[in-house]
Amino acid sequence: MKRWVGLMAIGTMVFMLAACGSGGKDENKTTTETQTETSTDTGAADTGANDPAPAEADDALTPEEGASLVVWDSKTGRGFIDEMAKQFEAEYGVPVKVEEVESPDQVNKLTTDGPAGLGADLVNFPNDQLGRAVSAGLVLENDQFADETVNTSQENAVKAVSYDGILYGYPRTVETYALIYNKAIFPEGAPKSFEDIVSFAKTYNDAKKNKYAIMWEVGNFYFNYGFLGSNGGYLFGGGGTKADDIGLNNDGAVAGAKFFASLKEILPMNTGDVTYDIKKGLFTAGTLGIDINGPWTLADYKTSGIDYGVAPLPTIEGKPMTSFSGVKAWYVNSFTKYPKAAKLFANFLTSKEAELKEFTMNGTLPANKEAANDASIQGDAVSKAFLDQFAVSQPMPSIPEMGNVWNPAAAALSEVWNDGKDVKAALDNAVQQIKDANAVNSK
Repeated sequence: MKRWVGLMAIGTMVFMLAACGSGGKDENKTTTETQTETSTDTGAADTGANDPAPAEADDALTPEEGASLVVWDSKTGRGFIDEMAKQFEAEYGVPVKVEEVESPDQVNKLTTDGPAGLGADLVNFPNDQLGRAVSAGLVLENDQFADETVNTSQENAVKAVSYDGILYGYPRTVETYALIYNKAIFPEGAPKSFEDIVSFAKTYNDAKKNKYAIMWEVGNFYFNYGFLGSNGGYLFGGGGTKADDIGLNNDGAVAGAKFFASLKEILPMNTGDVTYDIKKGLFTAGTLGIDINGPWTLADYKTSGIDYGVAPLPTIEGKPMTSFSGVKAWYVNSFTKYPKAAKLFANFLTSKEAELKEFTMNGTLPANKEAANDASIQGDAVSKAFLDQFAVSQPMPSIPEMGNVWNPAAAALSEVWNDGKDVKAALDNAVQQIKDANAVNSK
């Protein structure tokens, strides 16, 4: 969720030293080094550093004799994963032990624990960390269930959990950010375009009363990418796979950054003054009309009593605003002793029924197409709005070089917003910094 963003900078520095990698996202989270173990079965699962046996070519994959599994999952997902572990053991006779390790921390932990035979058989983490996991040889290809995964998962989710043309993940959940609006301020529904928001802000804004039409984390490139991407800018060519092709300073990106800078007229605050907590406070107080944010913030808004709605992001000059999206997926540890059992459980966890259960228990948005199209989700206006935005989103690139993007890109747009720096010069400088970092990492 939002906690991935800050880990990008931290995770990048840590992993570059260990395996030439990149990081997670969000400044509000520090890496958890502790691990809490609890078990759904008294038997401990075996993992080892032996090379895994190749997957069988037939469809009747069966667990290895005597197989048992260890699964890493976050604390918030425990109720779901415990229930699914019981069902899997009942069906396949394979006991599953669950250990609490937060998703953004798992690749770092697997880097040391995997080769040592201490890692979980099945892990899950955000797609932007896939490149470094593959580069370090930590996860197995999704081969046995590849066709099924491609056919049953949303297209953007499949792209997100593939690397260098190879499918590795079993897509679990999807997320992106959208427009969360106060229905008391917008009783007829959310504005459809940024132009409409600008017009409204000119009559609504009152800084002395903390009244603002719209806010987002202006200093966070995760939320700002849409301004550049919607106008033809891009991070890496080849659908996010070519590190030597950077499109953050092309004509489209420059035009998008200029539009971004123009919005300071209706949000006259410096980037450091528009934080997650400030936005939340104003929105729950009823003075902020629109918050661009993700589903992770809805729990706070529900408890505040604010009558809110969710809609896809507003258009920019008639074009859909392309948000970043993230996909969490299950991955099989390449050092597991039981690859067949682990693959079976990964596929078991990503069925329509399993992902609908997780939606019911945790409110997560399913990557499975049939689950996403189920009446229980399509009938929920909030979930449908996030899924509609996900359909026009761009998965964050998973190549290791992605870790070199966050700081330079954020700094460039902050200079444009705060100091009025020339847009082209700021973006040129950011791209050069990214190229320099890529060159250092490739040595």
